[in-house]
Amino acid sequence: QVQLVESGGALVQAGGSLRLSCAASGRTFSTDAMGWFRQAPGKEREFVAVISRSADNTYYRQHVKGRFTISRDNAKNIMYLQMNSLKPEDTAVYYCAAGSGFLPVEPEQYNYWGQGTQVTVSS
Repeated sequence: QVQLVESGGALVQAGGSLRLSCAASGRTFSTDAMGWFRQAPGKEREFVAVISRSADNTYYRQHVKGRFTISRDNAKNIMYLQMNSLKPEDTAVYYCAAGSGFLPVEPEQYNYWGQGTQVTVSS
């Protein structure tokens, strides 16, 4: 069993930055690939970024590539999402998740989810 807790969501102006954190507990953190998803009102949950167990590999949704950076610290059981140059369309609840496989991108590949943190970007 893995427990995930996100933090760092806030209201920010367009062009601003935020760093989201995802703290994990319950079992060895480095056994899982870790990902970020987001869900805007009225829309389906969508993939944002994923990082491999060893942190050597990452993959991003096209719309956030170059603006967002995913990272993890296996010694501290924590994952981050640095978000720069935020846009109003980035507004959503952001979820972290622990999954199986190398770089999973589908929600069905993730076994554990956090409760989400709200990110609101004003224009």
